[in-house]
Amino acid sequence: MSDAGDGLTRCPWGVAPEIYRDYHDLEWGRPVRGDDALFERVSLEAFQSGLSWLVILRKREAFRKAFAGFRIAKVAAFTETDAERLLSDEGIVRNRMKIEATIANARAAAELAGTSSGGLSDFVWSFAPEPRERPKTIEDVPAVTPESTALSKALKKRGFKFVGPTTAYAMMQAIGMVDDHLADCHVPER
Repeated sequence: MSDAGDGLTRCPWGVAPEIYRDYHDLEWGRPVRGDDALFERVSLEAFQSGLSWLVILRKREAFRKAFAGFRIAKVAAFTETDAERLLSDEGIVRNRMKIEATIANARAAAELAGTSSGGLSDFVWSFAPEPRERPKTIEDVPAVTPESTALSKALKKRGFKFVGPTTAYAMMQAIGMVDDHLADCHVPER
């Protein structure tokens, strides 16, 4: 654990740079609900796959602009012309497979809206594990859990792409489904 000169103890990854610190202190691990909000997180986690989260955070506003604020209905209506436009957008990660996956994921999320699953937010949160104690060290934080594996399989079954168990767990952490702030972290427990 360390601080950023402000006397607050943080998870080691959340100290610097400032964009990480702000994300750690104000967003990561806080409950996120709502279909479009969850779609943004699914999308950004997919784009992060194989890259640093810092790259995604720095490009987040450009992603929001490029993907119509991550409004599911709008992205689900994207065409091949939109995909080509996104491939030339220097503000985002220009990976054809990830762009096409995001569009496909919007269509899959739109299909969830009219089902007994209640939409993407209700569906994702139905995989929430029982609360547990915060980890003591970064080594105690898992990369994959039975719940993230089950969520990954369920999303893939419904047509989602780039949602492997590790990506699903990273999203579960980001949206506050699990609290993986370390035990000594200043961020209040939820």
